[in-house]
Amino acid sequence: MTPRIDDREEVTVDLDALLVAAGRGDARAFERLYTELLPQAHRLALRTVRDPQLAEDVTQEALVEAWRRAASFDPRRATARSWVLMITHRRAVDRVRREQRQRVQAEHEATTLGAPGAAPVPQDAVVEDDYRAWQTDRVRTALGRLSALQREAVEAAFYGGRTHAEVADHLGVPLGTAKTRIRDGLGRLRDALEGA
Repeated sequence: MTPRIDDREEVTVDLDALLVAAGRGDARAFERLYTELLPQAHRLALRTVRDPQLAEDVTQEALVEAWRRAASFDPRRATARSWVLMITHRRAVDRVRREQRQRVQAEHEATTLGAPGAAPVPQDAVVEDDYRAWQTDRVRTALGRLSALQREAVEAAFYGGRTHAEVADHLGVPLGTAKTRIRDGLGRLRDALEGA
């Protein structure tokens, strides 16, 4: 049963039911879902793109996409939270790749033209590239500390863009096992990155 939108008391929100209702065109259900998932989607986008303005854009795009695609949501394959966050993650990764392509294209054009007076690469871009390389090394090192089973599950979910159900199918394990490996792997990653 979907809780009423105007309830003021603490209730457990059934996000799956809200997303299913949104898929049937219930804008109020989606508004409630949006309110519940916005902070988490924004944190995920910010962790991925590392820029507050881009993170806001990515979060908005992801939630609009979730609204448009809500009718395709299947609660047997994923939870509403993981489905929306997967859309957010994909959008954020796409944005990072687009930004990188644009930067590489600009650098290529600057070096190819070779014109005297061509604009040098700004100092901030060099620092940002170094920072990203450092972050990439930190994540690789942290991934190396996971068990092989955890690493495979985490990589399938986040680098492969798979839902928990798809990870379970990919690994040939029960859904609960896949979720546990991902959860435990992410916990160890967080601990490793916070301790680094």
